[in-house]
Amino acid sequence: MGNTTRQPRVVMMCGPGGAGKTTYAKRLEHEGWTRLSFEVEFWERGITTVPSAEVVAEVAADLKARLLGHVATGNDVVLDFGFWFRRQRDEFRALLAPQGIVPETVYIATSLETILSRIGDRLGRWADDWPLTEQTATAYFERFEPPTPEERPLEVVR
Repeated sequence: MGNTTRQPRVVMMCGPGGAGKTTYAKRLEHEGWTRLSFEVEFWERGITTVPSAEVVAEVAADLKARLLGHVATGNDVVLDFGFWFRRQRDEFRALLAPQGIVPETVYIATSLETILSRIGDRLGRWADDWPLTEQTATAYFERFEPPTPEERPLEVVR
């Protein structure tokens, strides 16, 4: 049975590839939160390379439905997605607003140097081990839109 005494919490993990979002999200998962992840979904569907836009859209719709189901039963959820762009964060705020939930943004502010030092360890052996080249990680870092102070509640982890 879900929690009925308080509103469930939703955390949106925010940061470029290799920042450390999954490490943080897994800590919440170990505390009893439900972790939703595109990479885990892709892996469970046998997808180990960059999927098509259609597959991404299908997985996104499935994850949104699962998110709404979890919060409806009172479960705390961590969205281990990336949320690289403000429009994506706003989309999930709008999705959760009818449930009276204001998602918390946890921004993992990591330098490109640190990210590049980490990605060499990614070999594609499991869902959260998605390989990234230095070129791809740098492009992701450069395209990332950091959350702004008006995107509260916001926690910045350095």
